Amino acid sequence: MILPPHLTVEGGHLLIGGQDTVDLAQRFGTPLYVMDEDRIRENFQRLESALTAHYPNVRILYAAKANGNLAVFRILASLGAGADVFSAGEVALAHAAGMRPESLLFNGSSKSPADLALALEKGVRVSVDSLDELRQLDAAAAEAGKTVEIAFRVNPAIDAPTHPKIATGLATSKFGIPAGQILEAYGAALAAEHVNPVGIHCHIGSQILAVEPFAREVEVLVRLASDLIDIGVVPSFIDIGGGLGIPYRRETDRAPTPEDYAGAVMPVFLKGISDLGIEPELWVEPGRWLVGDSAILLTRVNSVKTAHKTFANVDAGFNLLIRPAMYDAYHEVVAANKAGVPPVQEYSVAGPICETGDILARDRMLPELKAGDLIAVLDTGAYGFAMSSQYNSRPRCAEVLVAGGRAAVMRRAETIDDLTATTLTPPWQE
Repeated sequence: MILPPHLTVEGGHLLIGGQDTVDLAQRFGTPLYVMDEDRIRENFQRLESALTAHYPNVRILYAAKANGNLAVFRILASLGAGADVFSAGEVALAHAAGMRPESLLFNGSSKSPADLALALEKGVRVSVDSLDELRQLDAAAAEAGKTVEIAFRVNPAIDAPTHPKIATGLATSKFGIPAGQILEAYGAALAAEHVNPVGIHCHIGSQILAVEPFAREVEVLVRLASDLIDIGVVPSFIDIGGGLGIPYRRETDRAPTPEDYAGAVMPVFLKGISDLGIEPELWVEPGRWLVGDSAILLTRVNSVKTAHKTFANVDAGFNLLIRPAMYDAYHEVVAANKAGVPPVQEYSVAGPICETGDILARDRMLPELKAGDLIAVLDTGAYGFAMSSQYNSRPRCAEVLVAGGRAAVMRRAETIDDLTATTLTPPWQE
């Protein structure tokens, strides 16, 4: 198995950021998410360098939905990142981390009146997703006595090669305004009294392992920018979204590098803005690429059972990592306490949830396993804990951050008491 550079094997144990995972599991318990801060910093700096090598006016907005831990926000804020936010909670996290309001973009296809009011209160730009939303935002801004800067989210009708549930640029997607209707939208914004259209926004999907769709997306946005200039809107930023994938199967996945990505999109972008005579900021919204490979999920083997196949039954299920069940996603697994032992038997790693689909990894060759062994599920930094739940009334696990030879809890494990902390007793049950 090919491991990323921040995962190593020493003394038969798997290490993350130089920390022995066996020791971490003993110290903090399992299940346990462990994230490497240095890896996040390395990923950010590599992506930023790849883009700014072509053009200096680049702003990276972290796709906050990928991982909502405040410690992660703080890491990225310290590097100068803003955030693509989808909720009041993500706005609050970005604010708490020290991200400036002008470095945020409030995105989403179904914003509530409270969401729009919050964006106005905090001075956050809004990516408007419909004419109805534009009318509501203009009315709210008028009531607040403010003017809000906006972009419209364009649906470019681009079929990117990814899972259908995370393809957001399809003509059939719920996101964005069709490219053929976008001039009408900007015309309505120019007629509104309390909104100021200053940018254009697009996003075509997630976990995309080809660069050509991104180049086609930029072609669409540059062409639309030309049309916008004709009606009096000169974009101060062009936001091309995120979606750059990572190699979950390192043996076979041919994942583009940040340099590949920049090499595909930047020439199209630069020629386009040069032809138009403008110098807008280029905004990108990476999430998975920044944090995906930075974390592992440690889970303890409860028992081993041989039936029609051999199962390693572990203490983490899809309540903690839903990607395999939801997307048929593949994650590499390593016997963390036997990392130097050759694989000898095929196992399916099964969780404790009362669902047949609670399988974290199917048919993997691993060393001989027994109760008490430790398994690491790799590449869980994006859409891992962020999509977790308390299904089956199971408290969610702790998250630990490692950096520079140190390890600390960045989110405590929930307890049974947390399951009922927000419940109330109806009067007739008292």
